[in-house]
Amino acid sequence: MKIGVFDSGIGGKSVADAIEQALPDHEVIFVNDSQHVPYGKRNPQEIFGFIVPIFQKLIDEGCSVIVVACNTVTTTLIEQLRATFSVPLVAVEPMVKPASQLTSSKVIAVCATPTTLASPRYAELKELYAKKITVIEPNCSDWSGLIEKNELTKAEIANDIMPALQQGTDVIVLGCTHYHWIEQEIAEIVGNRVVILQPEQALVSQLKRVIAQLA
Repeated sequence: MKIGVFDSGIGGKSVADAIEQALPDHEVIFVNDSQHVPYGKRNPQEIFGFIVPIFQKLIDEGCSVIVVACNTVTTTLIEQLRATFSVPLVAVEPMVKPASQLTSSKVIAVCATPTTLASPRYAELKELYAKKITVIEPNCSDWSGLIEKNELTKAEIANDIMPALQQGTDVIVLGCTHYHWIEQEIAEIVGNRVVILQPEQALVSQLKRVIAQLA
């Protein structure tokens, strides 16, 4: 089976790699929108216009399922995309629910793009799962663009997330697949007192369920 994996930029490559490792008998086709990356500060309908021809090309190439490895797209456009395309879309979104279940301090940090943080779906996740905890949203607005250019320094990362740590954060949610590439740097900054959540394995598990239904 052909599996399409889409992200705005290089972030989704880590997701595609995880899928290839977990599902070696399937063909993974990874595509990104290098022409318009990053999406994090763009209008959702502008993004929708970028995505439609890319998804259609994946379907034309024989993909039976598409993994949407972009939190910005999922939190703003997933229902519209599912109404547009007939193939299953397996989507990633910020892991607010597991973070709220894991935290002991009742303080979590969600690192995500401005568009994700402003989306109705993210607000819904907080309402559903984080009503009784404090959710801190560090200013990560420049991270995706800097990661694309390999220019984000460890000092800049520390400067952006230290205020959250000082407020008692014990779980950090990586709500953008670009940030998977700096997971190790974040871990070195926060040490083992903080849990870092990113969705690759959860996404693989959901993809396996969808493939089983398609078989």
